[in-house]
Amino acid sequence: MSVDRMSKGARAGALLLVVSALSACGTATVVRPSGSGGTTAHPTPQRSVAKPGQTAVIRRGDTLYALARIHNITPRDLAAWNGLSEPYTIYPGQTLRLYPGGSGSRAPTTVVTAPRPGTAPTPAPAPAPTTAIRSNISWRWPADGAIVGKFVAGEATKQGVDIAGSSGQPVRATAGGVVVYSGAGLVGFGELIIIKHSDQWLSAYGHNRKRLVNEGQSVKAGEQIAEMGRTGAPRDMLHFEIRYNGKPVDPLLYLPPK
Repeated sequence: MSVDRMSKGARAGALLLVVSALSACGTATVVRPSGSGGTTAHPTPQRSVAKPGQTAVIRRGDTLYALARIHNITPRDLAAWNGLSEPYTIYPGQTLRLYPGGSGSRAPTTVVTAPRPGTAPTPAPAPAPTTAIRSNISWRWPADGAIVGKFVAGEATKQGVDIAGSSGQPVRATAGGVVVYSGAGLVGFGELIIIKHSDQWLSAYGHNRKRLVNEGQSVKAGEQIAEMGRTGAPRDMLHFEIRYNGKPVDPLLYLPPK
């Protein structure tokens, strides 16, 4: 066998390994690599060092695992401290706490040790509230159409509502804000737009046929931001989510009655 043929075979084998690894990620977060995700400079920590009062703002391309390595925190602790459940989906513009404890509580300054194998698992985060959290945002429907999928707390694929429609139908901003993500790098959402309305509130719009806004762009409530489609979906529809401090909440608690 020639050296050139062996080289091509080695490259093909390496490509298969990469594809297999990505397939195993399931519904992981942004699939594009970022400069913060290197494993050589930041090995996975064996125990967490809490950083009282410190937070990290999610940027495009960040993953929870990469941020955990950078800040010397185990992924399990970082997820638990922020009430995140698997598959640990995070969004650009979201703020993660680098220490345990709820808002207003005093975080410990001691080293926090990650659970060892065989010990009791970290308790699951509390279920999403069944009543609306107080919000000063005037939410409006992002698209016209029948609701074909509703929010189910704890269900990774049902963290919002699905609104049926037709290809090319207008998708509009549910409230004014800044576009913090416009792309197709989140597995399962197709062409996706995320708008940040405040430090606590985000809205997400998935499965679009065409995105009409760019990251960093300011939008007004009711402004068209996309055309409805079926990217990553079996039918033309909009998958719409509202998130408070990164956690999904039932949009029907906030949208006006139809």
